[in-house]
Amino acid sequence: MKNNYCVIMGGGVGARFWPFSRTTYPKQFLDFFGTGRSLLQMTFDRFSKVVPKENIFIVTNEIYAELIQEQLPELNASQVLYEPARRNTAPCVAWASYHIKAINPNANIVVAPSDHLILKEEEFLGTIRNGLEFVGQNNSLLTLGILPNRPETGYGYIQVGEEKIGDFCKVKTFTEKPNHELAKVFIESGEFFWNSGIFMWNVNTIIDSFEQFTPEIASHFEKGVGIYGTAEEKEFIKKEFPLCPNISIDYGIMEKSPNTYVLCADFGWSDLGTWGSLYELSEKDQNENATLKCKSAFYEAENNIVTLADGKLAVIQGLNDYIVAESGNVLLICQKNEEQRIRQFVADAQMTFGEDFV
Repeated sequence: MKNNYCVIMGGGVGARFWPFSRTTYPKQFLDFFGTGRSLLQMTFDRFSKVVPKENIFIVTNEIYAELIQEQLPELNASQVLYEPARRNTAPCVAWASYHIKAINPNANIVVAPSDHLILKEEEFLGTIRNGLEFVGQNNSLLTLGILPNRPETGYGYIQVGEEKIGDFCKVKTFTEKPNHELAKVFIESGEFFWNSGIFMWNVNTIIDSFEQFTPEIASHFEKGVGIYGTAEEKEFIKKEFPLCPNISIDYGIMEKSPNTYVLCADFGWSDLGTWGSLYELSEKDQNENATLKCKSAFYEAENNIVTLADGKLAVIQGLNDYIVAESGNVLLICQKNEEQRIRQFVADAQMTFGEDFV
């Protein structure tokens, strides 16, 4: 177990959950379900059962330093890697990998977002243990695939091939968020799984992959060999990290590697990436309306999700399939099937009304 490490990616702004999720207080720091623990804290709690706490690293933006210290006071300062700029997930993973290799050149690493919900924890932990054992014994990259239960257009999909090593299937193709008709075809074929965005590999395998498939990223971090873990690392990263291209780990590495495998599992996963995914998970009344945090009264209204501040009352008449969300100085009223436009709403609000509203 001492060779097992975890990297939790916690630097996103969660724009699709606006106005609940804001630049200064994004969704990973929010307690969505009133459990007393934020999504980030729940993720840390989960992985600390399968990875030594001292081997868990958080990669986040430096503007969230205070929030990290407040929510995870048990972390040593050296376990938080603060990105000086937002450059998507590939540079984030590259830095964490080079940093961990300096600590343990035999490390097996699980990389996960900070904002996922897992309902079947024991099944999840068993899957992680199996995956870490696999990447410790095979020179392969591994992702977790989720058995789909609907033609979801908000997730990426993984097609499995016939080649297998035990329960681990060779990946045939990756497909980014498909339209509804294509998603239906995927589901009916039985060959496709949702891409969970949870990855595992040995540290040497992933660094070799960066050097082979994204040398434009690896070249920046290779310069730091001998610096990682020293007092000079922060200044080095401040200089080199912003020069990295903005590339996801999926596009930069996973889709290009011929040695990518998927372990298909069912552990009650949701990436909680959208209001629609939150609606699916929420308790509903007899007319399929979901209410979070506030109180509500519905009249001739169905299939809505409503959330206001604690203690407020929402009275909704005549709305069907809407998101009604108020947080701070913003009220959003948006059709559920148009929620992909929320990113544009955020950009427009920022441009028209300023930073105070995002």
